[in-house]
Amino acid sequence: MMWVCGGVYVVVSSGLGWALWRAWRRRGADARGDGSVTRGMDGRLARLLPLAVGAIVLGLTMLITASFFADRALFATRISPALEVRVTGHQWWWRIQYRDPASGGWVETANELHLPQGQTVRLVLGAADVIHSFWVPNVAGKLDMIPGRTNVLDVTARRPGWFRGQCAEFCGLQHAHMALSVKVEAPAAFHSWLAAQKGPAVADSGRGAEVFADACAACHAIRGMAAGGRAGPDLTHVATRHTLAAGTLTMTRGNLQGWIAQPQAIKPGTAMPAIPLNPADADAVASYLMALR
Repeated sequence: MMWVCGGVYVVVSSGLGWALWRAWRRRGADARGDGSVTRGMDGRLARLLPLAVGAIVLGLTMLITASFFADRALFATRISPALEVRVTGHQWWWRIQYRDPASGGWVETANELHLPQGQTVRLVLGAADVIHSFWVPNVAGKLDMIPGRTNVLDVTARRPGWFRGQCAEFCGLQHAHMALSVKVEAPAAFHSWLAAQKGPAVADSGRGAEVFADACAACHAIRGMAAGGRAGPDLTHVATRHTLAAGTLTMTRGNLQGWIAQPQAIKPGTAMPAIPLNPADADAVASYLMALR
């Protein structure tokens, strides 16, 4: 990629320089009244044009052929994944569902992808509304997520740590605030995390739970509670996540309360509406959600 793009850059820059030089020569010839100079240059340009077109066609054909054989070789060497994960792009957040190896069911989270180090994971990519693109530069290549289609990306993360992903296809007003946190960890730690994630929420019922049921349950799900909305992210273990609103805010109690009260001020255009709560209710629901671990 570097050599091909570098070569194209040199050719295009050289052509630009030549065009500027010709314009300068033309201006000088016009000033002297010597049209033969420009006619001679135009004739040479006309002879070079078919060669340039042929070179472009040949270069593109070679690149397409190489891409075809490379993709076919990669597909032929694909191995059975240790885990399947669905990643669905929404405006502007990520729905993430893990296939539970034990039960075959799905464990849903949002905006934070965990991967077992050294094991192949099959990411099944889709989009719920417009075209998005999955891109985690330090873990995997870019692949588009298209409504009505499914793309598959096999990933084997080698290096542990936290990595930032990003939607790489412009998808609307808050495209820049559609980040994805990716954690690569040892397989034992990953499976321990997944086991905890598939369990129901454990939180004290009280005023916060009542406020959530009245104001939030139509859009958000919490396993083990009477909240089963699908419009927004699953909040079963929301307090274990590192960020809010797809990387827009760090996960703190103050940020959570501010996000509940005025999401449009923080992320204009988001589908989440402002929730008109009095201060006591806002404090209660924020405390309730911060207990969901």
